[in-house]
Amino acid sequence: MKNKPAHRPKTARHRGENFESAGTGFVIIGKNPVKEALREDRQIDRIYVMKDNRDHVLGDITAQAKKKGIVIHSVEKQKLNQIARNAGFENTNHQGIAAMMAPFDFADLNTVIRDAGDGLFVILDHIVDPHNFGAIVRSANLCGAAAVIFPERRSASVSAVSMKASAGAMNATPMVKAANLSQVIETLKDAGYWIACADMDGEPYEKIDWKGKMALVIGNEGAGISPNVRKHCDFTASIPNYGTVDSFNASVAAGVLLCEAARQRHER
Repeated sequence: MKNKPAHRPKTARHRGENFESAGTGFVIIGKNPVKEALREDRQIDRIYVMKDNRDHVLGDITAQAKKKGIVIHSVEKQKLNQIARNAGFENTNHQGIAAMMAPFDFADLNTVIRDAGDGLFVILDHIVDPHNFGAIVRSANLCGAAAVIFPERRSASVSAVSMKASAGAMNATPMVKAANLSQVIETLKDAGYWIACADMDGEPYEKIDWKGKMALVIGNEGAGISPNVRKHCDFTASIPNYGTVDSFNASVAAGVLLCEAARQRHER
């Protein structure tokens, strides 16, 4: 297994950048995203539930929301269909519920580093498909990642589509929106983190030491890791390919690597 030195040497770079970002209000669709938003006490302005439904899960969600004093609107299916389409869904699989949220509370990088201890960070290098974006956040959460970091431009973000793809995991995962990923990586390095990026040409992923302060970079679906980000990475993790196509889907690759990282980090 590839070993890291005991401590990351400090880099000669000025500290103090603030990567905190603000969000805008949005809608979330589906049972799991709304359940997670309630569980994590996210600020919900109002909830729309399909009229005359007999779904016990929707009944439980409605009961929880009423206890929290959230306004519930009972609406026709056509209204929910319209909300889903306006939120960017190609189909109207809203599962009978939608919630109007307050602006998303993005996390501050320096705060999550302070709170993470020897945490695992996931950095998304311009993932543009909201389904991939959400699926990676879901895997990151399940594998114990301390936060997910992504750029504020030319990237998918927190939205109804990505939230549903994450099964609501974005509500339970610190999400950091950053102006410059290279600066983020250098900030992580200054805090003692080692950076691995996912690519076909690299060290077999199971031979990399994923324990301790680590960050994993997942590249764009088509272009992969951008050159400017790659030069800041310490390791390149690859997944063996025994087929005829070029590479794994970005969210699948992230899931494989994160599962190995979680296995090593929690093995006894």
